[in-house]
Amino acid sequence: MFNKIIKRGQKKGSKQEVIEPPNTNPDATPSVTVNHASRASTGSPSVTQQITVPNSGVVEVLPGLKDVPVADRHVLFIKKLQLCCVGFDFSEAMKNAREKEIKRQTLSELVDLVQSGSWKMNEIIQEEMIKMISVNLFRCLPPSSHENTGSTGGDGDEDDMYLEPSWPHLQIVYELLLRYVVSSDTDTKVAKRYLDHSFVLKLLDLFDSEDPREREYLKTVLHRVYGKFMVHRPCIRKAINNIFYRFIFETERHSGIGELLEILGSIINGFALPMKEEHKLFLVRALIPLHKPKSVSTYHQQLSYCIIQFVEKDFKLSDTVIRGILRYWPVTNCGKEVLFLGELEEVLDVTQSSEFQRCMVPLFRQISRCLNSPHFQVAERALFLWNNDHIVRLMSEYRQVVLPVIFEALEKNVRSHWNQAIHGLTTNVQRMFHEMDPELFEECQKEYYEKESRAAELEEKRKLTWQRLEMVAAKGGGDDMVMVN
Repeated sequence: MFNKIIKRGQKKGSKQEVIEPPNTNPDATPSVTVNHASRASTGSPSVTQQITVPNSGVVEVLPGLKDVPVADRHVLFIKKLQLCCVGFDFSEAMKNAREKEIKRQTLSELVDLVQSGSWKMNEIIQEEMIKMISVNLFRCLPPSSHENTGSTGGDGDEDDMYLEPSWPHLQIVYELLLRYVVSSDTDTKVAKRYLDHSFVLKLLDLFDSEDPREREYLKTVLHRVYGKFMVHRPCIRKAINNIFYRFIFETERHSGIGELLEILGSIINGFALPMKEEHKLFLVRALIPLHKPKSVSTYHQQLSYCIIQFVEKDFKLSDTVIRGILRYWPVTNCGKEVLFLGELEEVLDVTQSSEFQRCMVPLFRQISRCLNSPHFQVAERALFLWNNDHIVRLMSEYRQVVLPVIFEALEKNVRSHWNQAIHGLTTNVQRMFHEMDPELFEECQKEYYEKESRAAELEEKRKLTWQRLEMVAAKGGGDDMVMVN
């Protein structure tokens, strides 16, 4: 969808016309007739425009811009923008059907004009257009479905997905905004007066919409705004930070985390080196804690991509990332464990030897616990790490540390794991270590047997101690003593 939208925006006309404002003569200023009694005037200060409501309650169809003289197009364009400020109730499909269709056609005409590039908008028209876009887009979102059901945001079925009823109009408004932002005729020095910080922050608030179509458009628009308006970049990053903080530490409910992470993936990819401390703090304080919420599976793919981008930019961050993932490792959620193991493999695949050495002990202690997981998918995903050549080379380089940490887990799998596939995979890993260093493998095996022997002796001593206590209690005449076997 993104590429299709952008390609449509590259079509240009051969000649541009500048629609200039006419003389500000009050007697010559027409009005727009609409069916909306509560709508206030949205006219510009230079040309006084007014929306009037007739008794008939009918929205009048305005002529096309190409059908009027050039001198009248400025006024007509603003009238069309004001007509599009009218809101309708979409809860009933047939209510105001004619008026809704007139607005839809007017919006489509505005999009075609901006997309064609055959004429250039002056500042007054740009201001009025952003006002119209704001009136249509910035609204109170309906209560999320998880607020009514108590479920976690983002884990609903597709059948229960909420779709915005006013989307036939909203889609065209988003298209108009996108065409305006990507147009080569849009002067950022002028446009930033209307697409200001407040406008951008309100756009970010809309990412909580449950309609995936709206979030997709928002993602495309915000990405283009970030690329074109450098003045907004710090504001956008800070606002996304705040959304993540609120999601992680307060609500754990937000519909647009995945889309925001997609935008961040492109932003991180463009970070200059050496990386600023601000960006590293964002990784530690926002991205890594995003592993904590229960709904991480809904956006884990995008999160993992952002994490990998950081490590590829600065390999020294791999130790920080690995320890951060281990910090939020799930205890009882096997699905999350499988996701985390996959992410660990991606991080390890770009980790250098010096950073691997710093975190290998806590890392392989956690991998050992995964190897012995009764959930076969967790154990299987952990064993698949040995299919990665780069990770195997790192293990081989530091086998003196790695093998003693995981040897016991491998032996337990071979002896007692219930799944036959896990038996086979574990045997292959043992064979691999044996081929790497037979002496080390035999030494670890010997230590394991000695440890088992000591454990058996301690268990025998414990049993004998309890038997002696029972005998002493029996000799003391404990008639009321209860024996527990």
